Amino acid sequence: MRTAFYISDGTAITSEVFGHALLSLFPMEFEHHTISFIENLEKAEQAKQKINNAYKKTGEKPLVFHTFVNPEIRAMIDSCDGIIYNFLEHFVKPLEQQLGIEAKPKAHRTHSIHQHSYEHRIDAVNYALANDDGSNVSNYAHADIILVGVSRSGKTPTSLYLALQYGIKAANYPFTDDDMDELRIPDFLKPHKKKMFGLTIDAERLMDIRDNRRANSKYASARQCRMELREVEKLYKKEKIPYINSTKFSVEEISAKILSITGLQRHKY
Repeated sequence: MRTAFYISDGTAITSEVFGHALLSLFPMEFEHHTISFIENLEKAEQAKQKINNAYKKTGEKPLVFHTFVNPEIRAMIDSCDGIIYNFLEHFVKPLEQQLGIEAKPKAHRTHSIHQHSYEHRIDAVNYALANDDGSNVSNYAHADIILVGVSRSGKTPTSLYLALQYGIKAANYPFTDDDMDELRIPDFLKPHKKKMFGLTIDAERLMDIRDNRRANSKYASARQCRMELREVEKLYKKEKIPYINSTKFSVEEISAKILSITGLQRHKY
């Protein structure tokens, strides 16, 4: 198993994103290590030693993904016993030529707080928490989107991710067993129909999730799960509510697909 290090003088999120994206192309297992906030030579020496120790232990050079802007720290890491992948150096020069100005590297710039977007995200997270699971149906006029679906189909984590990552105010409303006899859009949701977005999920996956929550219950039974999913999908199609199946997607992918389908504007930056 190869070892991969993601290191930075900041959060190392950029290194992780690029590194994971590249390594996901290869059908093999990796041992992942993230080292963040390497802000001085002492910490750089410690990180270098960890990389070197991994090489001694495995006999194979670790893959090192980094985004350092400090030349002294970068040189320290580059002298380790790993294979270096420095994303910034591959793109800075071409961009300088294209933009006609020199880059001015600064640590933490990629993830420092932008006050406007930060406030957007905090407000959106508070909104998502206050409007989770149909807990406050009188406040939907302020929603950017209202996620609907059966219980445990991914509404809450997606609402929170949309809020935290993009500053989008996402409410969510569950369709329960009591709704299934004559499933329709509730009266209080009808004025906000254009904001509605449906989630569905494969019955087998829903059974597993619900069984972990309430084992051997009607709620988790195959019959119940299949019936609820059948009814909500009929409603989506009848009312022309856009929807996706969340089974094989991460919350990041679900959120990105929702943005792509709805055209919602992000408040990330």
